[in-house]
Amino acid sequence: MKSQSGFFTVETAEGQYISQIRGRLKQERKGTDIVAIGDRVTISVNPDGSGLIESVEERERVLSRARPAPSARQMLSDQEQVLVANPDQVVFVFSVRQPPPSLRKLDRFLVVAEMNELPAVICVNKLDLVAAAEAQETFRIYEEIDYPVIYTSAITGEGLEELRAALQGKISVLAGSSGVGKSSLLNAMQPGLGLRVSEVSEATEKGMHTTRHAELFELDLGGYVADTPGIRAIALFDIEPQELDAYFREMAPLVADCQFSDCTHRHEPNCAVRKAVEEGRISAQRYESYLRLRDEHDALDDALYE
Repeated sequence: MKSQSGFFTVETAEGQYISQIRGRLKQERKGTDIVAIGDRVTISVNPDGSGLIESVEERERVLSRARPAPSARQMLSDQEQVLVANPDQVVFVFSVRQPPPSLRKLDRFLVVAEMNELPAVICVNKLDLVAAAEAQETFRIYEEIDYPVIYTSAITGEGLEELRAALQGKISVLAGSSGVGKSSLLNAMQPGLGLRVSEVSEATEKGMHTTRHAELFELDLGGYVADTPGIRAIALFDIEPQELDAYFREMAPLVADCQFSDCTHRHEPNCAVRKAVEEGRISAQRYESYLRLRDEHDALDDALYE
């Protein structure tokens, strides 16, 4: 339920136990987090009432990123940081105004979800600031490629019932930049919840790279929402540049129709992806996101072998 500085709050049928990891587990798992929020674990209980994590079940899926380096604003691409284990879905929250939506960031988030085989829901908040038609026009490209899009306002209550239904009974990760209204949405659905999540986020950001505080919060309607540090700096983990097109769901079916099996979709002749962009079957905006991510990961790949 909670991870902080090597101590883990584990929920069992008999109650919660503050637990640490048995030493042998630290030797078995390297290159990734041994335990993360959402993991299903077996514990033994010490005489003083604390717990000891004995084993960790195999994860069904994860939301992960490349681990932040300890002393620089960069990512260690060969080390995985598990943000949440076994989530049922990730809900990407973006506002239509204040701040304006960064669709480039949304595309990056969606690639992370696709790579982790994690269902994604897009929540478009602050609908009270613009006409519904304007918001729908901005995010229509995602509905066209079959991502669920929920339009909400924590002020007017619009869309909250639909959001509640999407969260009910599931472990959901809420991700999005500061100011998009995640806390307001959570407060609107469950009074006080947004404040609790916000306090955790603020404390974590202040202690970045030293204190890791991630937590699952129980929903009265059933299910959990996960809050975790560092969502704003997600970088893709363990991905080859040539695999990137597989995680753009509208591009993936076309790759086999390209003339070259290693087509980068930049300049090669008879590229099925570029043809689809020219014909309007793939959004030029999404294609530009693909190109930028491809350039980024080509550069990372080159750096590893220099």
